[in-house]
Amino acid sequence: MNLKQFLATSFLALGLSHSAIAKPQMIDQVVGIVNEGVILESEVKSIVNRVKAQAQASGQELPSDSALRVQAIERLVDQTLLLQMAERMGMNISDGQLDQTLASMAQEQGGTIADMRRSVEASGEDFQQFREDMRKEITTQQAMRANVDRRIYISLQEIENLLKIMEQQGGNSEEYDIGHILIDIPSGATPEEITSAQDRAAKVIELLNEGSEFKRIAIASSSGSKALDGGQLGWMSTNEMPSLFAEAVKGKKKDDIVGPLRSGAGFHIIKVQDVRGRQVVETVEVRSRHILLKPSIILSEEKARSMLAGFVKDLRAGEADFAELAKEHSEDPGSALKGGEYDWTDPTTYVPAFRDTLMSLEKDQISEPFRSQFGWHIVQLLDKRVADKTDLAKKNRAQQLIYSRKFKEESFAFQQELREQAHIEIFAEE
Repeated sequence: MNLKQFLATSFLALGLSHSAIAKPQMIDQVVGIVNEGVILESEVKSIVNRVKAQAQASGQELPSDSALRVQAIERLVDQTLLLQMAERMGMNISDGQLDQTLASMAQEQGGTIADMRRSVEASGEDFQQFREDMRKEITTQQAMRANVDRRIYISLQEIENLLKIMEQQGGNSEEYDIGHILIDIPSGATPEEITSAQDRAAKVIELLNEGSEFKRIAIASSSGSKALDGGQLGWMSTNEMPSLFAEAVKGKKKDDIVGPLRSGAGFHIIKVQDVRGRQVVETVEVRSRHILLKPSIILSEEKARSMLAGFVKDLRAGEADFAELAKEHSEDPGSALKGGEYDWTDPTTYVPAFRDTLMSLEKDQISEPFRSQFGWHIVQLLDKRVADKTDLAKKNRAQQLIYSRKFKEESFAFQQELREQAHIEIFAEE
Protein backbone atom coordinates (compact mmCIF):
# COMPACT_ATOMS: atom_id res chain seq x y z
CA MET A 1 0.00 0.00 0.00
CA ASN A 2 1.48 3.40 -0.97
CA LEU A 3 1.31 6.51 1.21
CA LYS A 4 -1.65 8.01 -0.61
CA GLN A 5 -3.64 4.81 -0.25
CA PHE A 6 -2.71 4.57 3.45
CA LEU A 7 -3.84 8.14 4.16
CA ALA A 8 -7.03 7.76 2.17
CA THR A 9 -7.80 4.50 4.01
CA SER A 10 -7.22 6.24 7.35
CA PHE A 11 -9.80 8.88 6.50
CA LEU A 12 -12.18 6.21 5.22
CA ALA A 13 -11.96 4.46 8.54
CA LEU A 14 -13.27 7.54 10.30
CA GLY A 15 -16.55 7.08 8.45
CA LEU A 16 -17.15 3.51 9.73
CA SER A 17 -19.11 2.60 12.83
CA HIS A 18 -17.74 -0.17 15.06
CA SER A 19 -20.16 -2.71 13.69
CA ALA A 20 -20.44 -1.50 10.12
CA ILE A 21 -20.09 -4.01 7.32
CA ALA A 22 -21.51 -1.82 4.57
CA LYS A 23 -19.34 -0.21 1.91
CA PRO A 24 -17.05 2.46 3.48
CA GLN A 25 -18.12 6.07 2.91
CA MET A 26 -15.44 8.62 2.01
CA ILE A 27 -15.80 11.67 4.30
CA ASP A 28 -12.58 13.41 3.24
CA GLN A 29 -9.59 12.78 1.05
CA VAL A 30 -5.92 13.69 1.22
CA VAL A 31 -4.87 15.63 -1.86
CA GLY A 32 -1.32 16.45 -0.85
CA ILE A 33 1.47 16.05 1.69
CA VAL A 34 3.51 18.96 3.05
CA ASN A 35 6.30 17.65 5.28
CA GLU A 36 4.49 15.92 8.14
CA GLY A 37 1.15 17.58 7.35
CA VAL A 38 -1.60 16.89 4.84
CA ILE A 39 -3.91 18.96 2.64
CA LEU A 40 -7.51 17.76 2.59
CA GLU A 41 -10.08 17.90 -0.18
CA SER A 42 -12.47 19.71 2.16
CA GLU A 43 -9.93 22.51 2.64
CA VAL A 44 -9.51 22.91 -1.10
CA LYS A 45 -13.29 23.02 -1.65
CA SER A 46 -13.71 25.57 1.12
CA ILE A 47 -11.31 28.01 -0.57
CA VAL A 48 -12.76 27.42 -4.04
CA ASN A 49 -16.32 27.94 -2.77
CA ARG A 50 -15.31 31.14 -0.98
CA VAL A 51 -13.66 32.56 -4.10
CA LYS A 52 -16.73 31.65 -6.15
CA ALA A 53 -19.07 33.33 -3.66
CA GLN A 54 -16.97 36.52 -3.68
CA ALA A 55 -16.83 36.51 -7.48
CA GLN A 56 -20.59 36.04 -7.75
CA ALA A 57 -21.21 38.92 -5.34
CA SER A 58 -18.98 41.25 -7.37
CA GLY A 59 -20.04 39.97 -10.79
CA GLN A 60 -16.52 38.84 -11.63
CA GLU A 61 -15.89 36.09 -14.18
CA LEU A 62 -13.71 33.21 -12.99
CA PRO A 63 -11.50 30.69 -14.77
CA SER A 64 -12.26 26.97 -14.78
CA ASP A 65 -12.77 24.93 -11.61
CA SER A 66 -9.52 23.08 -12.30
CA ALA A 67 -7.58 26.38 -12.38
CA LEU A 68 -9.22 27.47 -9.13
CA ARG A 69 -8.34 24.12 -7.58
CA VAL A 70 -4.66 24.49 -8.49
CA GLN A 71 -4.52 27.97 -6.95
CA ALA A 72 -6.32 26.79 -3.81
CA ILE A 73 -3.82 23.97 -3.34
CA GLU A 74 -0.90 26.37 -3.86
CA ARG A 75 -2.31 28.68 -1.20
CA LEU A 76 -2.78 25.76 1.21
CA VAL A 77 0.79 24.59 0.65
CA ASP A 78 2.12 28.05 1.57
CA GLN A 79 -0.23 28.27 4.54
CA THR A 80 0.73 24.81 5.82
CA LEU A 81 4.44 25.60 5.65
CA LEU A 82 3.94 28.81 7.64
CA LEU A 83 1.72 27.07 10.21
CA GLN A 84 4.41 24.42 10.67
CA MET A 85 6.97 27.19 11.14
CA ALA A 86 4.69 28.90 13.68
CA GLU A 87 4.32 25.64 15.62
CA ARG A 88 8.10 25.24 15.80
CA MET A 89 8.32 28.80 17.09
CA GLY A 90 5.69 28.13 19.76
CA MET A 91 3.19 30.64 18.35
CA ASN A 92 -0.39 30.31 19.54
CA ILE A 93 -3.39 32.56 18.85
CA SER A 94 -5.69 32.43 21.87
CA ASP A 95 -9.48 32.62 21.69
CA GLY A 96 -9.28 36.05 23.31
CA GLN A 97 -6.93 37.41 20.68
CA LEU A 98 -9.02 35.87 17.90
CA ASP A 99 -12.23 37.41 19.24
CA GLN A 100 -10.53 40.80 19.50
CA THR A 101 -9.41 40.59 15.87
CA LEU A 102 -12.87 39.56 14.67
CA ALA A 103 -14.45 42.39 16.66
CA SER A 104 -12.06 44.89 15.03
CA MET A 105 -12.85 43.49 11.58
CA ALA A 106 -16.58 43.74 12.23
CA GLN A 107 -16.22 47.30 13.57
CA GLU A 108 -14.34 48.39 10.45
CA GLN A 109 -17.36 47.17 8.45
CA GLY A 110 -19.73 49.09 10.72
CA GLY A 111 -21.09 46.07 12.55
CA THR A 112 -20.60 43.58 15.38
CA ILE A 113 -19.41 39.99 15.60
CA ALA A 114 -23.07 38.95 15.59
CA ASP A 115 -23.52 40.79 12.28
CA MET A 116 -20.41 39.08 10.94
CA ARG A 117 -21.74 35.69 11.99
CA ARG A 118 -25.06 36.27 10.22
CA SER A 119 -23.24 37.37 7.07
CA VAL A 120 -20.92 34.35 7.07
CA GLU A 121 -23.75 31.88 7.65
CA ALA A 122 -25.90 33.56 5.02
CA SER A 123 -23.14 32.82 2.49
CA GLY A 124 -23.38 29.12 3.36
CA GLU A 125 -20.23 28.92 5.52
CA ASP A 126 -19.93 27.53 9.03
CA PHE A 127 -18.96 30.36 11.42
CA GLN A 128 -16.81 28.16 13.63
CA GLN A 129 -14.83 27.06 10.58
CA PHE A 130 -14.56 30.71 9.56
CA ARG A 131 -13.09 31.50 13.01
CA GLU A 132 -10.52 28.73 12.68
CA ASP A 133 -9.60 29.92 9.19
CA MET A 134 -9.03 33.40 10.64
CA ARG A 135 -6.90 31.91 13.43
CA LYS A 136 -4.71 30.27 10.78
CA GLU A 137 -4.52 33.52 8.81
CA ILE A 138 -3.36 35.51 11.86
CA THR A 139 -0.84 32.80 12.77
CA THR A 140 0.68 32.71 9.29
CA GLN A 141 0.95 36.51 9.20
CA GLN A 142 2.76 36.57 12.53
CA ALA A 143 5.09 33.73 11.52
CA MET A 144 5.91 35.50 8.27
CA ARG A 145 6.59 38.83 9.96
CA ALA A 146 8.73 37.28 12.71
CA ASN A 147 10.95 35.53 10.15
CA VAL A 148 11.09 38.29 7.54
CA ASP A 149 11.71 41.21 9.91
CA ARG A 150 15.08 39.79 10.91
CA ARG A 151 16.14 39.71 7.25
CA ILE A 152 15.49 43.40 6.71
CA TYR A 153 18.21 45.99 7.27
CA ILE A 154 17.74 49.64 6.38
CA SER A 155 20.83 51.83 6.30
CA LEU A 156 20.92 55.57 6.97
CA GLN A 157 22.25 56.03 3.44
CA GLU A 158 19.17 54.34 1.97
CA ILE A 159 16.95 56.70 3.95
CA GLU A 160 18.92 59.75 2.84
CA ASN A 161 18.79 58.66 -0.81
CA LEU A 162 15.02 58.20 -0.65
CA LEU A 163 14.59 61.56 1.08
CA LYS A 164 16.36 63.21 -1.87
CA ILE A 165 14.06 61.44 -4.33
CA MET A 166 10.97 62.43 -2.33
CA GLU A 167 12.20 66.03 -2.23
CA GLN A 168 12.58 66.05 -6.00
CA GLN A 169 9.10 64.58 -6.44
CA GLY A 170 7.58 67.14 -4.08
CA GLY A 171 3.85 66.78 -3.57
CA ASN A 172 3.14 65.66 -7.13
CA SER A 173 4.41 62.10 -6.93
CA GLU A 174 1.99 59.49 -8.16
CA GLU A 175 0.47 56.31 -6.81
CA TYR A 176 -0.47 53.33 -8.96
CA ASP A 177 -3.19 50.72 -8.50
CA ILE A 178 -1.27 47.61 -9.52
CA GLY A 179 -2.35 44.20 -10.79
CA HIS A 180 0.35 41.51 -10.85
CA ILE A 181 0.83 38.14 -12.53
CA LEU A 182 3.88 35.95 -11.92
CA ILE A 183 4.85 33.17 -14.29
CA ASP A 184 7.28 31.37 -12.05
CA ILE A 185 10.55 29.67 -12.96
CA PRO A 186 11.48 26.71 -10.76
CA SER A 187 14.76 26.73 -8.88
CA GLY A 188 17.55 25.33 -11.05
CA ALA A 189 15.40 25.60 -14.18
CA THR A 190 16.76 24.32 -17.49
CA PRO A 191 16.97 26.62 -20.54
CA GLU A 192 13.93 24.81 -21.93
CA GLU A 193 11.89 25.52 -18.78
CA ILE A 194 12.88 29.19 -18.89
CA THR A 195 11.85 29.43 -22.55
CA SER A 196 8.55 27.73 -21.75
CA ALA A 197 7.85 30.22 -18.94
CA GLN A 198 8.70 33.12 -21.25
CA ASP A 199 6.32 31.77 -23.87
CA ARG A 200 3.53 31.50 -21.29
CA ALA A 201 4.20 35.08 -20.17
CA ALA A 202 3.97 36.25 -23.78
CA LYS A 203 0.67 34.40 -24.17
CA VAL A 204 -0.72 36.05 -21.04
CA ILE A 205 0.21 39.50 -22.35
CA GLU A 206 -1.42 38.64 -25.67
CA LEU A 207 -4.67 37.66 -23.90
CA LEU A 208 -4.63 40.84 -21.83
CA ASN A 209 -4.02 43.02 -24.87
CA GLU A 210 -6.97 41.32 -26.55
CA GLY A 211 -9.20 42.42 -23.68
CA SER A 212 -9.29 39.39 -21.35
CA GLU A 213 -10.17 40.30 -17.76
CA PHE A 214 -6.99 40.74 -15.72
CA LYS A 215 -8.33 39.21 -12.47
CA ARG A 216 -9.54 36.10 -14.26
CA ILE A 217 -6.19 35.59 -16.00
CA ALA A 218 -4.33 36.17 -12.73
CA ILE A 219 -6.38 33.54 -10.89
CA ALA A 220 -5.83 31.07 -13.73
CA SER A 221 -2.15 31.74 -14.45
CA SER A 222 -0.30 33.55 -11.65
CA SER A 223 2.01 31.97 -9.10
CA GLY A 224 2.06 35.18 -7.04
CA SER A 225 0.83 35.29 -3.43
CA LYS A 226 -2.21 37.35 -4.46
CA ALA A 227 -3.29 35.05 -7.30
CA LEU A 228 -6.62 34.07 -5.73
CA ASP A 229 -7.30 37.77 -5.11
CA GLY A 230 -7.02 38.39 -8.85
CA GLY A 231 -3.41 39.54 -8.55
CA GLN A 232 -4.44 42.77 -6.80
CA LEU A 233 -1.53 44.50 -5.05
CA GLY A 234 -3.47 47.72 -4.44
CA TRP A 235 -2.36 51.35 -4.35
CA MET A 236 1.32 52.12 -3.84
CA SER A 237 3.90 54.68 -4.80
CA THR A 238 7.02 53.72 -6.74
CA ASN A 239 8.94 54.02 -3.45
CA GLU A 240 6.88 51.19 -1.97
CA MET A 241 7.13 48.82 -4.95
CA PRO A 242 9.88 46.30 -5.60
CA SER A 243 12.61 48.15 -7.51
CA LEU A 244 11.97 46.07 -10.64
CA PHE A 245 8.33 47.25 -10.77
CA ALA A 246 9.07 50.86 -9.85
CA GLU A 247 11.32 51.54 -12.82
CA ALA A 248 8.91 49.84 -15.22
CA VAL A 249 5.68 51.64 -14.24
CA LYS A 250 7.02 55.20 -14.03
CA GLY A 251 5.13 57.40 -16.45
CA LYS A 252 2.68 54.64 -17.43
CA LYS A 253 -0.99 55.42 -17.92
CA LYS A 254 -4.17 53.73 -16.77
CA ASP A 255 -4.71 50.28 -18.34
CA ASP A 256 -1.11 49.98 -19.60
CA ILE A 257 0.32 46.45 -19.55
CA VAL A 258 3.98 46.24 -18.48
CA GLY A 259 6.27 43.26 -18.96
CA PRO A 260 7.31 40.60 -18.97
CA LEU A 261 9.86 41.67 -16.33
CA ARG A 262 12.44 39.01 -15.47
CA SER A 263 13.54 38.36 -11.88
CA GLY A 264 14.91 35.35 -10.05
CA ALA A 265 11.33 34.26 -9.33
CA GLY A 266 10.20 34.28 -12.95
CA PHE A 267 8.45 36.62 -15.38
CA HIS A 268 6.26 39.40 -13.96
CA ILE A 269 3.38 41.08 -15.78
CA ILE A 270 2.00 44.33 -14.40
CA LYS A 271 -1.22 46.11 -15.20
CA VAL A 272 -1.54 49.77 -14.25
CA GLN A 273 -5.20 49.74 -13.27
CA ASP A 274 -5.33 53.37 -12.23
CA VAL A 275 -3.09 56.35 -11.45
CA ARG A 276 -3.61 59.19 -9.00
CA GLY A 277 -1.64 62.00 -7.45
CA ARG A 278 -0.30 61.16 -4.01
CA GLN A 279 -2.95 61.88 -1.40
CA VAL A 280 -1.36 64.34 1.01
CA VAL A 281 -3.15 64.84 4.31
CA GLU A 282 -2.16 66.41 7.60
CA THR A 283 -0.88 63.78 9.99
CA VAL A 284 -2.36 63.50 13.47
CA GLU A 285 0.14 62.46 16.14
CA VAL A 286 -0.63 61.26 19.65
CA ARG A 287 1.24 61.02 22.93
CA SER A 288 0.09 58.17 25.13
CA ARG A 289 1.03 55.70 27.82
CA HIS A 290 -0.04 52.12 28.36
CA ILE A 291 0.35 49.03 30.50
CA LEU A 292 0.76 45.64 28.83
CA LEU A 293 0.20 42.24 30.44
CA LYS A 294 1.06 39.12 28.47
CA PRO A 295 -1.01 35.99 29.21
CA SER A 296 1.07 32.90 29.95
CA ILE A 297 0.88 29.54 31.71
CA ILE A 298 1.08 31.46 34.99
CA LEU A 299 -1.10 34.44 34.03
CA SER A 300 -4.39 33.46 32.39
CA GLU A 301 -6.29 35.58 29.87
CA GLU A 302 -9.01 36.34 32.42
CA LYS A 303 -6.53 37.14 35.19
CA ALA A 304 -4.64 39.58 32.94
CA ARG A 305 -7.88 41.33 31.95
CA SER A 306 -9.09 41.39 35.56
CA MET A 307 -5.82 42.88 36.86
CA LEU A 308 -5.99 45.69 34.30
CA ALA A 309 -9.67 46.33 35.12
CA GLY A 310 -8.59 46.77 38.74
CA PHE A 311 -5.88 49.22 37.70
CA VAL A 312 -8.44 51.25 35.72
CA LYS A 313 -10.77 51.42 38.70
CA ASP A 314 -7.98 52.63 41.01
CA LEU A 315 -6.66 55.15 38.47
CA ARG A 316 -10.07 56.69 37.87
CA ALA A 317 -10.61 56.93 41.62
CA GLY A 318 -7.26 58.68 42.05
CA GLU A 319 -5.95 55.86 44.22
CA ALA A 320 -3.04 54.85 41.98
CA ASP A 321 -0.39 56.44 39.76
CA PHE A 322 -0.27 55.32 36.12
CA ALA A 323 3.50 55.66 35.78
CA GLU A 324 4.19 53.65 38.93
CA LEU A 325 1.80 50.87 37.86
CA ALA A 326 3.50 50.73 34.44
CA LYS A 327 6.99 50.54 35.94
CA GLU A 328 5.91 47.74 38.28
CA HIS A 329 3.65 45.66 36.05
CA SER A 330 3.96 46.49 32.33
CA GLU A 331 5.64 43.87 30.16
CA ASP A 332 6.47 46.29 27.34
CA PRO A 333 10.24 46.74 27.78
CA GLY A 334 10.29 49.74 25.45
CA SER A 335 8.00 51.87 27.60
CA ALA A 336 7.74 50.37 31.11
CA LEU A 337 10.78 52.19 32.53
CA LYS A 338 9.35 55.47 31.21
CA GLY A 339 6.08 54.96 33.06
CA GLY A 340 4.48 53.32 30.03
CA GLU A 341 4.82 56.47 27.96
CA TYR A 342 5.18 56.70 24.18
CA ASP A 343 6.43 59.96 22.67
CA TRP A 344 4.62 61.70 19.80
CA THR A 345 3.72 58.98 17.28
CA ASP A 346 1.63 58.56 14.15
CA PRO A 347 -1.12 56.22 15.46
CA THR A 348 -1.30 54.36 12.14
CA THR A 349 2.02 52.71 13.06
CA TYR A 350 0.30 50.88 15.94
CA VAL A 351 -1.50 47.55 15.55
CA PRO A 352 -5.23 48.03 14.76
CA ALA A 353 -6.60 47.14 18.21
CA PHE A 354 -4.25 49.59 19.94
CA ARG A 355 -4.71 52.32 17.31
CA ASP A 356 -8.51 52.13 17.29
CA THR A 357 -8.82 52.11 21.08
CA LEU A 358 -6.40 55.01 21.45
CA MET A 359 -8.11 57.14 18.80
CA SER A 360 -11.51 56.63 20.46
CA LEU A 361 -10.33 58.34 23.67
CA GLU A 362 -10.58 61.95 24.78
CA LYS A 363 -7.53 63.69 26.20
CA ASP A 364 -6.50 62.16 29.60
CA GLN A 365 -9.14 59.40 29.27
CA ILE A 366 -8.12 55.85 30.23
CA SER A 367 -9.45 52.91 28.21
CA GLU A 368 -11.05 49.72 29.40
CA PRO A 369 -8.82 46.63 29.08
CA PHE A 370 -8.51 45.41 25.48
CA ARG A 371 -6.66 42.64 23.66
CA SER A 372 -4.10 42.97 20.87
CA GLN A 373 -1.76 40.41 19.34
CA PHE A 374 0.78 41.31 22.04
CA GLY A 375 -1.46 40.80 25.07
CA TRP A 376 -3.89 42.79 27.25
CA HIS A 377 -3.55 46.59 27.48
CA ILE A 378 -4.95 49.68 29.05
CA VAL A 379 -3.99 52.97 27.37
CA GLN A 380 -4.33 56.64 28.24
CA LEU A 381 -4.38 59.42 25.64
CA LEU A 382 -2.13 62.18 26.98
CA ASP A 383 -2.33 64.60 24.06
CA LYS A 384 -3.07 64.92 20.35
CA ARG A 385 -1.72 67.31 17.70
CA VAL A 386 -1.54 67.88 13.97
CA ALA A 387 2.00 66.95 12.95
CA ASP A 388 4.18 69.51 11.28
CA LYS A 389 6.54 68.55 8.46
CA THR A 390 9.68 68.02 10.51
CA ASP A 391 12.79 66.26 9.26
CA LEU A 392 12.11 63.43 11.70
CA ALA A 393 8.62 62.84 10.28
CA LYS A 394 10.05 62.75 6.76
CA LYS A 395 12.75 60.27 7.79
CA ASN A 396 10.16 58.04 9.46
CA ARG A 397 8.05 58.11 6.30
CA ALA A 398 11.07 57.23 4.16
CA GLN A 399 12.00 54.36 6.47
CA GLN A 400 8.44 53.00 6.37
CA LEU A 401 8.43 53.10 2.58
CA ILE A 402 11.74 51.25 2.35
CA TYR A 403 10.58 48.71 4.92
CA SER A 404 7.33 48.09 3.02
CA ARG A 405 9.20 47.46 -0.23
CA LYS A 406 11.80 45.19 1.37
CA PHE A 407 9.16 43.28 3.29
CA LYS A 408 7.35 42.42 0.05
CA GLU A 409 10.59 41.25 -1.57
CA GLU A 410 11.83 39.26 1.42
CA SER A 411 8.43 37.68 2.11
CA PHE A 412 8.39 36.17 -1.36
CA ALA A 413 12.00 34.96 -1.01
CA PHE A 414 11.29 33.43 2.41
CA GLN A 415 8.23 31.57 1.15
CA GLN A 416 10.22 30.21 -1.78
CA GLU A 417 12.95 29.00 0.59
CA LEU A 418 10.38 27.20 2.73
CA ARG A 419 9.10 25.42 -0.36
CA GLU A 420 12.57 24.44 -1.54
CA GLN A 421 13.42 22.92 1.85
CA ALA A 422 10.11 21.08 2.23
CA HIS A 423 8.82 17.71 1.07
CA ILE A 424 5.73 18.55 -1.00
CA GLU A 425 3.72 15.94 -2.86
CA ILE A 426 0.44 16.76 -4.59
CA PHE A 427 -1.65 13.82 -5.78
CA ALA A 428 -3.31 13.82 -9.19
CA GLU A 429 -7.08 14.31 -9.04
CA GLU A 430 -8.93 11.03 -9.44
